[in-house]
Parts: sequence; C-alpha cells; structure tokens
Amino acid sequence: MRMIRQGGTRELEIRRSRFVCTLARAAGEAEAVAFIAAHRRAHRDATHNCTAYVVGEHGEIAKSSDDGEPAGTAGVPMLEVLVRRGLTGTAAVVTRHFGGVKLGAGGLARAYAQAVAGAVDAVGVVELRPVVTVTARLDHALAGRFLGDLHAAGRRPGDVRYGAAVEADVTVPAADLEAFEAWAAEVTAGRASLRRGAAGHVEVPVA
Repeated sequence: MRMIRQGGTRELEIRRSRFVCTLARAAGEAEAVAFIAAHRRAHRDATHNCTAYVVGEHGEIAKSSDDGEPAGTAGVPMLEVLVRRGLTGTAAVVTRHFGGVKLGAGGLARAYAQAVAGAVDAVGVVELRPVVTVTARLDHALAGRFLGDLHAAGRRPGDVRYGAAVEADVTVPAADLEAFEAWAAEVTAGRASLRRGAAGHVEVPVA
C-alpha cells in the first residue's frame, strides 16, 4: 500500500491558466470529502476546483469530479494519476484560475494530470508495510546480551522497561514474524517470553 509522504501544494501554469494542485492524506472517505469541501470554501473565487481521491486499504474507493470542466477532462485524469501511482489514502484538488486561453479537451486532461503528477513528485511517496510489535520478557541476566544481539541483527528495540524482569518492544515486519520468534528463542535458549502485540504499519520512502 502506498500513499503520499505528506500533504502539499504545487502550481503549474499553462497558457496563462494557473493549475494549483493541493494534496492531503486522508484516512477514509469522510476525511477526503471534508478536505475537499474545506478547500472549495477557501477557494470559491477560482474558476474550477476539480477533485479526485482514493481511499481504503486496497484503494477500493475512488471518486472524482470535473467541477464544471468538460466531462472527463479533469477529475478522471487526476484520478488516473493517483491510481497509476498505486496510491491510496490520498485526496487531490486542482484549483484552476482561467487565463483567457482555451486549452481544448486534450489540453485540459494533460494539464490536470500534470498538475497532480507534479505535486505527487514534490511531496514524495511512502510505502506502508505491515508490522507487529513483539514484546520480549527476559531476566535481567539475559537482557543485556539479548539487546546486543538485537542490535547486531540490525533491529532496534523500541521501549525497554526495567522491573522485576526486562521487557523490550521490537517492531517486526509481519512477513518476518515467525522467523524473528524462532531467532529470539534460539539466541536466548528459549528463556525469553514473547508476546505479540499491536499490528500497524511503518512508512518506507519510495525512491
């Protein structure tokens, strides 16, 4: 699953018309719709505020609007950029200020697509990879070596708590979960108690 790294704005000028693309991350459809509505209110003086968004874990909700431009010349090209980039959790508004020169259907479609593509390139893209937090509970005598082995294996523990025993939280890619548990059992000779906790995602920049 991919989404934009952060929200942002980028402007493109074509034959005196200004196309300003504003992107935002959206956790769901309600958030995408609210972002679009707020943007339209803030830019009601623009000629058009065309929109597209893709949300859902697998990008299953995808909608667009031409906002008065000829049908299929704005929202659909914008949406195609988001879908082609494999993005979800992303909403886009392209605000157009007409410059007096008509671009034709093909020119409009290219302009709106370029505005979104340029904005996506500017803000960057991350891939969301599923992870699980594993809590390892060990005796104090074992903890130092275990933490050292974690670092040597290229894993950095998150929260480490010292009490009657030592508890260390380790974020593990979901695909590596069983292999990590087997490794932890081996390096501690089975003396670590492992508990699977919350599932989540980490964001990895996409080059």
